[in-house]
Amino acid sequence: MLFRSVADVYGSRALGLVLTGMGEDGLRGSEEINRAGGRVVVQDEASSVVWEMPGRIVGAGLADAVVALNALAGELIRRTGKSLDDGGVTPRREQECSCSFRVDLQPA
Repeated sequence: MLFRSVADVYGSRALGLVLTGMGEDGLRGSEEINRAGGRVVVQDEASSVVWEMPGRIVGAGLADAVVALNALAGELIRRTGKSLDDGGVTPRREQECSCSFRVDLQPA
């Protein structure tokens, strides 16, 4: 449901991030983002505790990047063009969504 909503609001500007986990909900959501023209980044197998969900996305050919956990923040910054000090992203259809999202990435 989350990725479907992101795909509906942000369209080709959507960026999904799938971390270690189980189930098919991440795959279904990644399909929605892909249909909207967005991108999906998944955590790599080596740094995942459970590779099931990211692995399904990779197996379906939906992952635009497979990245180690310690490199994910840099990958998101590179893909969004936002630095740690930049603000949020404006929705594609502001008239239908009065929200904006902000991701604050803090190094561990």
